[in-house]
Amino acid sequence: MVQGRQGQIARVQISDVIFGVVGVGVLLAGILPRLLEHRPLSMPIIFVGLGMLVFGLPIDLPDADPLAHPKVTEHLTEIGVIVALMGAGLKIDRPFSRKGWASTWRLLAIAMPLTIAAMALLGWWWIGLVPATALLLGAALAPTDPVLASDVQVGEPTDEEDSEDEVRFALTSEAGLNDGLAFPFVYAAIAMAGAAGLGWVGEWAWQDLLYKVVVGIVGGLVVGKLLGKLFFRAKTEALRLARHSEGFLALAATFLAYGVVEVAQGYGFLAVFVAARAIRAAERSHDYHQVLHDFAEQTERLLTVLLLLLFGGAVVGGLLEPLTWPAALAGLALIFVLRPLAGFLSLRGAPGRRSEHWVIASFGIRGIGSFYYLSYALTQAAFPGADLAWATIGFVVLVSVVLHGVAATPVMRRLDRANQRTGQDQAVAGAA
Repeated sequence: MVQGRQGQIARVQISDVIFGVVGVGVLLAGILPRLLEHRPLSMPIIFVGLGMLVFGLPIDLPDADPLAHPKVTEHLTEIGVIVALMGAGLKIDRPFSRKGWASTWRLLAIAMPLTIAAMALLGWWWIGLVPATALLLGAALAPTDPVLASDVQVGEPTDEEDSEDEVRFALTSEAGLNDGLAFPFVYAAIAMAGAAGLGWVGEWAWQDLLYKVVVGIVGGLVVGKLLGKLFFRAKTEALRLARHSEGFLALAATFLAYGVVEVAQGYGFLAVFVAARAIRAAERSHDYHQVLHDFAEQTERLLTVLLLLLFGGAVVGGLLEPLTWPAALAGLALIFVLRPLAGFLSLRGAPGRRSEHWVIASFGIRGIGSFYYLSYALTQAAFPGADLAWATIGFVVLVSVVLHGVAATPVMRRLDRANQRTGQDQAVAGAA
């Protein structure tokens, strides 16, 4: 009886610690963006470090191992990504167009498939994974992350369609779309893991590559247009929700677009971003977009705190223990060689200067989306070497968080100064 009472007290104490840690994390989420605004340090670095510190203490916190909790990992990362996609879609000022989004189309159609193929090849030939797991590794690591890339993305919504520089626009729009467009390759890995031979290719091409993409785009467009009409042009004033400036409706739009399209067997990630763009297009200059964006961003920041604390806990809990030297070298090759080279080659002929193309290519930040794809696939099929895949992706995300978090502020500041000089030179030349 006494032992049971002591155990209950211990559990209460641990729950109190968890509340305290979350409280500190939320407080820091409000303070750090202002403190770190002009410093070569990012909020994700702080929270991963805090997670490693807290979970490293001898206080018997719950296990943060994603392999032991695949469904929890899947759904937490899923929510984090879709909220970030809504925020990304709302803050882009530039309307959809073939020419205006040329950099985005090139990154999606050329850089992403090249990165998947190269990483899958390294996973099989160099790391020693079976082909299905190697393809899954490539597909999970190919998309750039909308959650951790705020330092290199466009700012808040504005009334000026041409206010965004090419680097921030390309990185934001790429992160918004490639999280959905990487899914066919994840499904290819799942099909490969569960079938012998190539009999799965036909069904995959029709259902996973064509049908789900089309449903994601069309479904997101329909939901976004209907919500845009409701928000801004409903005939009944009480239903014209933009007049009431309620930011939590950003979550309604997010979950509605995602849920409807997923029920229709489409890609919900794609639908959320497209729906956000359709809402923005419904009344482009309305102040309500700022309200929606701010609420989505605040929610995203809170989710990011939780996910990064858990990631730090997973790192100290042994997530990287299965990592081998070939896997670590392959991960470094992705960050320093494969993505920069594929991105730069894909941008030949795209708008922007050569230096801007290198920045876009080099800041392909990996993060929460990669965790989601891996955890989702592991709940759908058995993948030999799953622990090594998790260790490799965890290592890549950790390196990306540190490297890009330190480099983002000085690189973007230098880029802004170069753009200012270019603008001044053009103004002088025009006056002459």
